[in-house]
Parts: sequence; structure tokens; C-alpha cells
Amino acid sequence: MMSDSIIDVVIIGAGPAGIQAAIHAARRKTKVLMLGRIENSALYGAHIENYACIAGVTDGKDMLEAGLTQVQHFGAEILAEDVLKIEQQEQLFHLELETGKSITCRSIIFSMGVSKKKLGVPGEKELSGQGVSYCVDCDANFYRGATVVVAGNRSAAVDGALTLLGYADKVYLVAKKLNVSDELMQRLQQSEVEVMESTGVKEIHGEHAVTSVTLDNDTTLVVDGIFIEIGSKGALELATQVGVALDTEYFKYINTNRKQETNIPGIYAAGDIVGPPYQMAKAVGEGCVAGMEAATYARKQKKTA
Repeated sequence: MMSDSIIDVVIIGAGPAGIQAAIHAARRKTKVLMLGRIENSALYGAHIENYACIAGVTDGKDMLEAGLTQVQHFGAEILAEDVLKIEQQEQLFHLELETGKSITCRSIIFSMGVSKKKLGVPGEKELSGQGVSYCVDCDANFYRGATVVVAGNRSAAVDGALTLLGYADKVYLVAKKLNVSDELMQRLQQSEVEVMESTGVKEIHGEHAVTSVTLDNDTTLVVDGIFIEIGSKGALELATQVGVALDTEYFKYINTNRKQETNIPGIYAAGDIVGPPYQMAKAVGEGCVAGMEAATYARKQKKTA
């Protein structure tokens, strides 16, 4: 990690918006850390043929890998970790990572995209909002004293299951193969979460509310709700932890102005998370603006500290 205990700009997300933000923030001679994995980007498995100045069809994975090289060339650091929690204390932000590391920074750029992965099983769509949830941080309070199941195999699922222990009476975690850090795995093993590995959710049951789920091994769990947490913590979940305002029509995007500023000083957003169109060209442009603005904010804050 960087020797300075306070990082100027932390970028959450390693897609085109995050990479461009990291490049421009680092070029402004600030300490920059980009968190995330390029394989989580929607661009990773895509083929690009409509991006300016790039002739023919280009593989998204190759573009992202080239971007990582640029980020490091300009002096930014890259850490392939998920963020679990964000807290604000006065003018600084404190981030908790999946390995237990804590990071303090002056500014944050959200560039993680918007899609929430779904299981695609019977009953999921029909019972969405009626016991099917995609956000533990948003909905855990509705399940006090209940029995719930969390579906997912990465940090968001494990952290969500641990969080739900503070609300629900019983928490199951269903995962075909857990893929988390040793530290997070140790916390899980020491908890009261009942882990059901080597299986997945096959069907969700209920008429007007979730009543049970059937697993791939034909086990049926009688539950009051299911939290689908596939992948890393979503940008909206993390943003709402520190009071970042969402759009008032759909509550799906982070509100920003033309400087990519949110309603919280020091927090910026770029890319798909601020709304359509979902195009790489838009994400890169917004990442450029966000990177420069966040770096300027951090430098001003250092001078007045």
C-alpha cells in the first residue's frame, strides 16, 4: 500500500470510467488508488467496433488490460479488492475492504456500473420486492426475527450474511463455491451463518411473499426472504451508506452535475452508474472529468487541512 496513510483519490471500479478517472487523477500528481477487478466490468467480455479512432473489432478484455498498464504508468496503484463499507468522518472517508484492510481518503469516485446480477430462476421476477431482495444494506431491517437465505459466493454475499445476523433469527448462505479472502472466510466460519456449499438456488416459492426456496440438491428451505448478492458490493449500496443522492424517478442511478459531483463534497461518480446511455465513450468522458475534479478537490483539501 501507499506510504501516505491518507490517499487523495480512491476510485471504486476498474471499468473504462474508473481507468480513465485513475489516469487523469494520477496525472495531476495526486496519490490515487483504484479498487476493483477488470473481469467485473461489462466491457470485459465485449467486442468493441464503434469507439472513435479504434478501427475494426477490438476485444474488451485487451482494452481493459491496456488501461491497467496506463494507470500504473502514471503512478496510480491498483488493488483487486472489493469494498464492503464506507463511512465519512468530517472531511475524510474510511473504507473497509474484503481482506480487512482499512483505507482513508480525501475523495471517492464511484465507477462500478449499475447491473445487479440475477439468478434467473422461477419465482425470482414474480416475487421481486416481496421477499426477493438485491440489497442487504437496504432491506435487512425488514427481516428482524425472520429466517432468510443469501445466495452468492463472493464478498457481497458473505458480508451480507454476516450483516443479516444482526437482524434475522436464522441466516443461510447458499454458494456452489465460495470465492472470498481468507480473512472474510474466517469471519464466516466463526459466525452463526449456516453455509450450504456445493449447491445453488433452483426455485423461489410463494404467492404474495417468499415462503421457501428449493436448492439444486432438492433441499427445501422454509424462509421469509432471499437476498441475491452475486458479485461485489454494488455502487448504490455503497453510495447510500454515506448519503449520496439517487435519481428521484427510478432510484437506480447516482445524481451528478456536469463536474460529476454528487451531493456529498468529495464524492464523484462516472459511467453507467450515473445513467444511460450505456456506452464506453460516455463512461470514458465522465471518468476523465471525475478524475480531474476529484484530484483538484483533494489538493485543495490538503492545503486547507
